[in-house]
Amino acid sequence: MDYLWIKWLHIVSSTILFGTGVGIAFFKWRSDKDSTPDVQASILKIVVTADWCFTLPAVVVQLATGLWLAEAAGFPLSRGWVLWALILYSIAGACWLPVLWLQIRMRELACHATLQAIPLPAEYDRYRRCWFALGVPAFISLLIVFYLMVFKPQ
Repeated sequence: MDYLWIKWLHIVSSTILFGTGVGIAFFKWRSDKDSTPDVQASILKIVVTADWCFTLPAVVVQLATGLWLAEAAGFPLSRGWVLWALILYSIAGACWLPVLWLQIRMRELACHATLQAIPLPAEYDRYRRCWFALGVPAFISLLIVFYLMVFKPQ
């Protein structure tokens, strides 16, 4: 019975992780269509909060439950689809950490521009492009992890 509860928690946390990531990406990408600093500041406040409240806990729960499930099911961590899932999960995490920093920095720049009633600086656009570029491999990595979890290829 513990296995099924942990599996349920793993599935729920993967849904939260992926759903929050896609939602954050959509809202951030969409807000970039309106370059006013006040809109950017408002959206980025929500984005950063969502990452702290939903993404970070889901990342921790995903890893902990995934390792527990692999151990309980007798899947070795050092080879096969589990190893690839861990590698890809690490790639997604390695992309997410700088993304989080970029979001915080963009929020600060947008808040400053709003308070000063000035346009967003060029630095903001550089951060935005890096943010997007890091999101692509993270998204693709997690899609492949989903595939590996479902199909468990040999």
